[in-house]
Amino acid sequence: MPRSLSILGAPIETGASQPGCLMGPAALRTAGIVPALRGLGHAVADLGDLSIPPQEPLPHANAAIHHLAETRAWIETLQHAAHDAATRFELPIFLGGDHSMSAGTVPGVARRAAELGRPLFVLWLDAHPDLHTLGTTTSGNLHGCPVAYFTGRAGLEAFPPLPAAVDPANVCMMGIRSVDPAEEALIEEIGLTVHDMRAIDERGVHAPLSEFLARVEAANGLLHVSLDVDFLDPAIAPAVGTTVPGGATFREAHLIMETLHDSGLVSSLDLVELNPFLDHRGATASLLCDLAASLMGRRVLDRLTRRSA
Repeated sequence: MPRSLSILGAPIETGASQPGCLMGPAALRTAGIVPALRGLGHAVADLGDLSIPPQEPLPHANAAIHHLAETRAWIETLQHAAHDAATRFELPIFLGGDHSMSAGTVPGVARRAAELGRPLFVLWLDAHPDLHTLGTTTSGNLHGCPVAYFTGRAGLEAFPPLPAAVDPANVCMMGIRSVDPAEEALIEEIGLTVHDMRAIDERGVHAPLSEFLARVEAANGLLHVSLDVDFLDPAIAPAVGTTVPGGATFREAHLIMETLHDSGLVSSLDLVELNPFLDHRGATASLLCDLAASLMGRRVLDRLTRRSA
């Protein structure tokens, strides 16, 4: 069924170490995400891009941390914008931007879910669990902190107060293959569901995803999907500053999106960590647009054969 969608850009790169993610929203628009979704019958409102004003530096005891003030401002801005978009539209789509943006989008849609009296579930498609706190990060890259933040972990008091937290039991991670010791300990402590790439190699993607979706449906939950480019194998998605070999294949990624569409449960979406400076002739941006279209109902028989360059 056609749905009302919104597109909102978050050109944020302060959470990463390599510049370029701020060009992500423009690249996804250039690759045709809006006409692709409209072509499937959906009403799509492009709300443009968010911005923040210049910030005064915000010091922290962990000297590795950089751009804390800017990241905090982005998180606060995104929390308000995500809540507004989730209130006005059936399915808001947030274009990034590095993954620190999910510290804004997820709490924003979680606040809306709480207002509706429904739990928010999160499907985290990423090579990394992003479970660092400001005290445990050694890189100082704050795109490694959003899950710890939106699940209410201690050690992130320098971020804005949470408008609504996500129960760790409602988070499912798929594609994980790069975990720091501090993150591994926290996974065990708070009981996250994690399907790393070995588990996917052994079981495939459909069975664990279907199990998670059954839990969302049984709880009458809303489902936020956060798709990081590095979830995908770098051979098909090179445009990311944190490439990790052995990621999801083209068909695995599309099967996930097709299964999510069939479920009818998805209520919001992040597309993050696209760095067009590292792309090959727009291949990664085009793939993300195709995956978004699969999520919104494009079938295998609808796909056109593309000519080689």
